[in-house]
Amino acid sequence: MASSSNNGTLNQHHVAPVFFYVMVFLGLIVGTVLTVVVAKFDLGPLNNIVMLAVAMAKALLVVLFFMHVRWASRLTWVVAASGLFWLLILFTLTMADYMSRGWVEGTLR
Repeated sequence: MASSSNNGTLNQHHVAPVFFYVMVFLGLIVGTVLTVVVAKFDLGPLNNIVMLAVAMAKALLVVLFFMHVRWASRLTWVVAASGLFWLLILFTLTMADYMSRGWVEGTLR
């Protein structure tokens, strides 16, 4: 039982200061503004790459700090990593199917 620990190690929770959450929130706002600014310029195929990089950075901030994975147990890290791995598998299979279709313009080689 997790609640009946003699030394209290199982009941300790990490509490971050409010200033920390404000800084993470400001980082998310800066990422959103950066995404909007990049969308205004035509960088060719780099537009998608830059916007996806910003989106991944923002997702990392949310998962690590707002969802408290940063201070969680290793099991939580494994669950979060396995979710990301499964998402990559789904993206890979979807893109493999999409790129193998000859009727989609631009996919013929």
